[in-house]
Amino acid sequence: MTFAVLHRSPLAGLTATLIALALAGCGGGGSSASQVQPSSASLLGAKIFADTSLSASGKQSCQTCHDFGSGTAAPNAQSVQPGGTNMELLGVRNTPSISYMRSESAFRLDPVDGPSGGFFWDGRESTLAGQATEPFTNPREMAMADHASVVARLRVAPYADEFKSVYGARVFDDVETAYTRMTEAIAAFETEDTRFEAFSSKFDAVQRGTATFTAAEARGFALFQDARKGNCAACHPSDVGAFGALPIFTDRTYDNLGIPRNAEIPANADASYYDLGLCNDAAIRTSHPEVCGAFKVPSLRNVALRHSFFHNGRFHTLKDAVTFYVQRDTNPEKWYPRKPDGTYDKFNDVPPEYRQNVNQEEVPYNRHQGDAPALSDAEVDDVVAFLGTLSDGYVATAAR
Repeated sequence: MTFAVLHRSPLAGLTATLIALALAGCGGGGSSASQVQPSSASLLGAKIFADTSLSASGKQSCQTCHDFGSGTAAPNAQSVQPGGTNMELLGVRNTPSISYMRSESAFRLDPVDGPSGGFFWDGRESTLAGQATEPFTNPREMAMADHASVVARLRVAPYADEFKSVYGARVFDDVETAYTRMTEAIAAFETEDTRFEAFSSKFDAVQRGTATFTAAEARGFALFQDARKGNCAACHPSDVGAFGALPIFTDRTYDNLGIPRNAEIPANADASYYDLGLCNDAAIRTSHPEVCGAFKVPSLRNVALRHSFFHNGRFHTLKDAVTFYVQRDTNPEKWYPRKPDGTYDKFNDVPPEYRQNVNQEEVPYNRHQGDAPALSDAEVDDVVAFLGTLSDGYVATAAR
């Protein structure tokens, strides 16, 4: 079976918009989030989120890799972050932002619209709480031996009594119950704390009529939306919805962009190793090989605060990331190694048998070597200027 549209799912976008509208009273595009008092579970989750003692090294917490100052992505320009029992190992993927995720739904493979939903770059978890289950025992992350080891640390944490107050005096009697409650508390924090979904960027202020784009930002927004130029809005919808619901700038789908292989990832030293994205799941690889190499389309909110881009962290500036989009095919010499026959090894981080899955039909990818890119260098700068307006905190800064 093939999908009519791999990268786009209008239904998924509509669903996300409707959920965002339902959440408007809790900050889903409105300004009332600051008036909502966090629950006791959320307050507990904040402490767990920042607790480095829940890692084998004693040096890593959820917050270590999901830094608020970096849009809840990694706080540095490393392509992948260190972890392990002594922080001696590096991961295999760039740390994704975990903001603007509370309206996400479980992963699904629609027979027409293709894959959408889910958490992580490959959608393998279906809820915020599920997303929180893995890092504690991932050997390349917090590296705890098992759930029992994590719960043992929780029992002696400074907030242990608070944990029992929220979830019951005997919550620690059963390891799996306690572990599940821990992840639920983290999910409550990520749902209720307005920093995860602030809608406080300059873009939001412009939509509310309290700010105006600069000339460069306005040009960049027009290029972002123009289906003949940047065409960014095809996967990162930018329209304001019904009742003023503000966009999240992702359609929650998956795409294979042929990102160049990243030598900064130690796993890539093995020429036989490939991160197949959705097809790391053997069942999907067998039943839907056409999605192999596809990764989640992330929200672009706070993208200018991040230090590495795409699933493998190959690029470290926003300008380079946007330039790759528009010059991937017109100037392959900038991104890919040359083969012995003089051609370029395009899409070299995708196994040869799956390279036909790379998006090569949509603007700006529908060009060939030697063609003019969809955007000039000056236009790339304008798009980058616009993307800078998606960083939260603009209202607070302007109010000083």
